[in-house]
Amino acid sequence: MSADLIDRVRRRLVGGGVEVSPAVVADAVRAEVGVVGDRDVLSALTLLRQEFVGAGPLEPLLRDVGTTDVLVTAPDQVWVDGAAGLRRTEVRFPDEDTVRRLAQRLAMAAGRRLDDAQPYVDGWLPGGQVRLHAVLPPVADHTCLSLRVLRPANHRLADLQALGTFDAEVHELLTAIITARLAFLITGGTGAGKSTLLAAMLGAVPAHERVICVEDAGELHPDHPQFIRLVARPPNIEGAGEVTLRDLIRQALRMRPDRVVVGEVRGPEVIDLLTTLNTGHDGGAGTVHANSPQELPARLEALAALGGLDRAALHTQLTAAIHVVLHMHRTPTRSLTEIAILTPTPRTVYKSGTWTQHRPLLSALLTSRGIPWS
Repeated sequence: MSADLIDRVRRRLVGGGVEVSPAVVADAVRAEVGVVGDRDVLSALTLLRQEFVGAGPLEPLLRDVGTTDVLVTAPDQVWVDGAAGLRRTEVRFPDEDTVRRLAQRLAMAAGRRLDDAQPYVDGWLPGGQVRLHAVLPPVADHTCLSLRVLRPANHRLADLQALGTFDAEVHELLTAIITARLAFLITGGTGAGKSTLLAAMLGAVPAHERVICVEDAGELHPDHPQFIRLVARPPNIEGAGEVTLRDLIRQALRMRPDRVVVGEVRGPEVIDLLTTLNTGHDGGAGTVHANSPQELPARLEALAALGGLDRAALHTQLTAAIHVVLHMHRTPTRSLTEIAILTPTPRTVYKSGTWTQHRPLLSALLTSRGIPWS
């Protein structure tokens, strides 16, 4: 079918105000050109449903269990990232306008605005498992779409050991950290496996303990009978109704938690988490984007500054609240490559399979909590 005919059918469907179905598309095609064959109707149906339903031609990529990101940088450049790394796909869009219409429809589904006056958008698609980011020209050369897929993190520690994320001795240590109720942070880059490790460790928390977890999206799914999730909510299109991670941490403290967890610390909520861990709520945890345990304090300084906490106060709270830092790295498989004790100067205890001279410090910390480990 010609592009002009598809365009006319599209305008008819948009103006009709009814749900797009095979029958509605068929009627719209026949209304435009009279009697047409089944092949033409099927062609129009396929093209138009891609524009009105889900993520269109990107939907099969998002449904692939190995996909972590789907990236559109131009109509003829659609990329996918996953366990095998970033690769270009065979998916193509007819033209720039088609990509723009898809981006605007997804933005609307996320409750956001995307047009010439607001040429970029960031939000969550319905269901909370796909994060949308889009930029329109002239800010970018082409309409750029970035779709991040959050897979439920529900592995156990034994599963991660079997996958080669860490060895048996580190498995024993991670279990000891949980049992001793040490507070810990997991660092690493995007896609390094921070949430996967956190969920596995939460699954090792004793079943009688109540774990309250605060997240931007419902990513953590540990195998634990008393895991309660609170999910933040962005403002709606009018700018109202926002529920922040800071709001939810305060609510969590009123819910009789044994442990308070922040799925990802990315803003001033770091202040509330550290305050919580310093006021009797030990055993808490979270993840943070950082390049190494040694760079974690500087990263948290920047986040705390957003909430008005100065450097000295942050360091005082941090060294009192957090005991251990676990660093994940994608090399290219996800691995736990470094474990450090958070002191005024972080001390690396374990690095890429090798234990360092600071191992006795960790042993003493665990022993002080009644968990012998050497």
